Amino acid sequence: QVQLVESGGGLVQAGGSLKLSCQASGRTFSTYKLGWFRQVPGKERDFVAAVTWGGEGTSYGDSAKGRFTISRDVIKNTVSLQMNNLKPEDTAIYYCASQGRGGIVDDLRTYDYWGQGTQVTVSS
Repeated sequence: QVQLVESGGGLVQAGGSLKLSCQASGRTFSTYKLGWFRQVPGKERDFVAAVTWGGEGTSYGDSAKGRFTISRDVIKNTVSLQMNNLKPEDTAIYYCASQGRGGIVDDLRTYDYWGQGTQVTVSS
């Protein structure tokens, strides 16, 4: 199994920034990508961004392009999501997830392990 633990969520004003981190541990040898998704109660969990295990490739959902940056620290075995120019509509629970080879980057059904989530609240 792979364990994923998110941190860094909180309350921020619109226009502000937050950096989320996810610590990966356990049987990570088969992990190919690490991704971030977000979910508002009553709605589907949406893809935000993903990075390959080695950190060389990134993908972004439409809501993240131009404002969020995903990065990978292979030494610390973490993945981070730097979120800038936050908007109230970014308010959600943000989840870190891991995916093996062959998964579809923005399809949550192809991610194998999930963290417990961290709340991000953006006030107007």
